[in-house]
Amino acid sequence: MKLPFRPASRLVMVAASMVALAWPAAITAQSPAKEGRFDFVACWSGTSNAMPFSKTHSAYTMEFTGMTRSNIADSPFDNNSFRCIGVGGNLGGSATMTVYCESVDRDGDKRLAVYHTDASGKTSRETVAGTGKFEGITSTIDVVPLGPFPVVKPGTFQNCNRQSGTYRMK
Repeated sequence: MKLPFRPASRLVMVAASMVALAWPAAITAQSPAKEGRFDFVACWSGTSNAMPFSKTHSAYTMEFTGMTRSNIADSPFDNNSFRCIGVGGNLGGSATMTVYCESVDRDGDKRLAVYHTDASGKTSRETVAGTGKFEGITSTIDVVPLGPFPVVKPGTFQNCNRQSGTYRMK
């Protein structure tokens, strides 16, 4: 079943896809390399709370959680969990969104990132903070969407994507 209005439902799917970009954050406890490549699949599920005002104006909030699984054995960014919250809206054809995400790896080290999607659809990501091995980490990311998947319950969404790129830690 679809959300009650199209603009926000598209934004939720875009948001979920882009937010998952943020979470190449699990580096294993076995002497992680200070820099290298990663390749993993991120999957998530969440809920949205839509406020459809009119055909051209709407707003929504979202929250979702997920996990990553590496395509490279014993590579960085494997087996972490993430949680994201966000808000977006469509103001007469000008859709924007802001999403905040935290991830945690098996060692308990975390990352916090914020994503902004502007009215042109361009998304930017900023890593705001990190703990443990993630203090000062930088990365480049390419994403290939693998969904979205069918909605199993009204007001929810599910999706996955494949993420690859490079990282560098302090």
